[in-house]
Amino acid sequence: MSKIAAFLKKELMLTVSLLAAIISLLISPPSLSTVKNIDWHTLATLFMMLTVLEGFKSENIFNPVIRLSGKISTMTGISFFLVFGVFFSSMFVTNDVSLIIFVPLTIMLFRSAKKEEYILPVISMENIAAVRGSMLTPFGSPQNLFIFGKSGVSAFRFLLHMFPLWILSAVLLCLFIVFLYGKNLKQKIALSENAVLCEWQSKNRKKRIMYVVLFALIIFEIVSRTEYYWLILIAVLVSVLIFDRKILLKTDYVLILTFLCFFVFSSSVTSNATISSFLNKTVSGHEYISGILLSQVISNVPAAIVLYPFTKNLSALLYGVDSAGLCTLIGSLASVINYRIYVREYPNSGGKFIKTFTLISLTFFAFVVLPGYFLSFWQI
Repeated sequence: MSKIAAFLKKELMLTVSLLAAIISLLISPPSLSTVKNIDWHTLATLFMMLTVLEGFKSENIFNPVIRLSGKISTMTGISFFLVFGVFFSSMFVTNDVSLIIFVPLTIMLFRSAKKEEYILPVISMENIAAVRGSMLTPFGSPQNLFIFGKSGVSAFRFLLHMFPLWILSAVLLCLFIVFLYGKNLKQKIALSENAVLCEWQSKNRKKRIMYVVLFALIIFEIVSRTEYYWLILIAVLVSVLIFDRKILLKTDYVLILTFLCFFVFSSSVTSNATISSFLNKTVSGHEYISGILLSQVISNVPAAIVLYPFTKNLSALLYGVDSAGLCTLIGSLASVINYRIYVREYPNSGGKFIKTFTLISLTFFAFVVLPGYFLSFWQI
């Protein structure tokens, strides 16, 4: 029991989702419709994506990109490389995975070059880059994946709607980096070649090819909305079981279980006429602000799931939950991951992280909140 309690305390988001699901089932007893209304397609896609991306990390598939950092000689240059490495990679491998790749690299590089004073501002900007870069694609973040799946629109139309805020965010990130170094834009950094040296194991070549092929299949499944997603699920499972079964132990089942609990909560709440009527009046027409505010309590992924049944304007909900990670640490699961990576390296600096992160993120939020609000009237 003590181990379970410690686990639930550590995985706070899962604890909140589990309590929400239990309470909702007490209000609205479970039925066949509760199980039927769970989005099993999204859960299957999330499982496939998380498993394959664990393979990407395990096999260091991003090594060629990371090695490029060793050729950069200025602080401004390396900051642009790291921040936009997160920005562009998050579009394809999700925001949390891009942070897992680049934040430890940032800490390692700046430590080796004795530039630790820049670690916090740069990884705070990397957090923004993860949140704003991933917003462009349907598979950039779990909330995008969920809303895209429910929207019924084409991938092109989704990209078209997200592009204005995405490009605005890219421009703002450039300005933030330039502002960070000010008059020292040409400040030098001497990187140790050993800090970025990493070699691929030739014996694992088949695994790397397998994961790239499986990733392409998952992207096809998401964009095409094929009804035969279960065939791709089987292909992923069989391939991994044959070539790299240990990777299944690393899949983020906590996130999948969190999704499942919030699906149960959403389904149960929707079936209760009184609660459903209240939320419908509260959320409908206020999706943008509702998405931002609720995300500060339960994070943006579960907020998207809970608010979706009461949403009439999907654009507003999408822009809201995608902007929520810029307000507080709890607003996005990606931000929590960033915090955990930093605190693991600097155990007594959690407060310092939150202070720097909040200042930089809220400043960025102030620039994008109104454009996001006005664009929210452009319905998908």
